[in-house]
Amino acid sequence: MASLADYAPDDRTARVMLSIIAEPGDAKVGRLLARVGGVETIRLLDTDTAMPELRREEAEVLRHRVRLASDGADFDELMPRLLDGRYAPLIPGDRDWPAGLADLGERAPYVLWAEGATSLLSRPVSDLVTITGSRASTSYGNLVAGEIAAGLAEEEKVVIAGGAYGIEAAAHRAALSTGGSAIAVLAGGIDLNYPRGNTELLDTIRAVGAVVSEQPPGAVPTRSRFLARSRVLAALSSATIVPEAGARSGALVTTDHALRLGRGVGAVPGPVTSAASTGPHLLIQDQRATLVTRASDAQALMDRPGSSQSRLEGRTAPGSSLESELTQAERDEPGRRL
Repeated sequence: MASLADYAPDDRTARVMLSIIAEPGDAKVGRLLARVGGVETIRLLDTDTAMPELRREEAEVLRHRVRLASDGADFDELMPRLLDGRYAPLIPGDRDWPAGLADLGERAPYVLWAEGATSLLSRPVSDLVTITGSRASTSYGNLVAGEIAAGLAEEEKVVIAGGAYGIEAAAHRAALSTGGSAIAVLAGGIDLNYPRGNTELLDTIRAVGAVVSEQPPGAVPTRSRFLARSRVLAALSSATIVPEAGARSGALVTTDHALRLGRGVGAVPGPVTSAASTGPHLLIQDQRATLVTRASDAQALMDRPGSSQSRLEGRTAPGSSLESELTQAERDEPGRRL
C-alpha cells in the first residue's frame, strides 16, 4: 500500500496534499513545515516518527486528524486531477505568492489555489484593501461600501472581499464597475461558486480579477473554513474596512486578525437604530477601529506607517475568543471531504 509520502515527491506537491489532509491554519503543521519542509512533514504525519518541537500527545492528535481526512481518499486519482494545470497552486517563493501572508507565521496557508490574474496577489500590501461585513446588509450599508470600494478602485487599489451576499458583493461590484481590480477569497474550492446566487459576480472576478482559496478544488465551505479564511482576508491587505456588521458577525473575526497583524481597521458609523451597524459602532467605541466615511479615510489607513507590517501585539476585542473559536471549529469538523 502506498504511503502519503509516495504522492509528495517535492515541496509543491507536498503542500497540495497538506491542503487536503490538514486543517487550514494549523500552527503545529505550520511549525513542522518551517522546520523540515513539505516532503518531510508529510512523512512525519504518516509515520510514528517523533515530530520536532511537538509533544507525543500533540503528534498523535495531528495524525488522528490526518487519518480521518485521508480515509477513503483515492490519491492516485485525486493528485493528478488537482495538478492538471487548470488551477495555479501557489506556494511561498512563487512570484505571485502574496507577501502579506508571511505575517501569519505558522498559520500561513500551506498553498494558495488561484484562478485569474494572479499577478494581483503580488502587488504591494499597501495597494490592497479588504472590505467585509454583514450578509444581511441594508441599502445604506451597500451604498457606503460601494462608494468606498469604487473610490479606492479609481485610485488603482485592489479590493479584496469574500464574494458573499451583502457588503462583500456590493464592494466587489462597485470596484468592477469602475474598471478596477478585485480579488475574491473563497472558503471552499475555487471551482465552486459560493454562494450560488453570486455565480455571475464570481465568474466576472475570475475573468478580470482573481479568485483564490487555500482549500483545494472540490472542497465545500464549512464553518471552520469560513473562520480560517478570516485570517487570510486580513493578512492579504494593508487595511480592513467594515461598513456594516452585527455584534457577532464573522467580519469582526477578520478585524481581530487585522489588529493582531498590525493592519489598519476602519469602521463606518450608521443609524443607532440599525442592528447592522452594531459591529462598526463597537469597533469605534472600543477604539479598535478608525471612523471611516469615505474612500479617502480608507486610503489614509492604508498609507499609515506600519499598516502593512506585522505587529502581533495588536489588540483584539475585549474577551475575544478568536483562538478558542478556531480550535473548537477544528474539533467540530475534524474530517475533510472533496
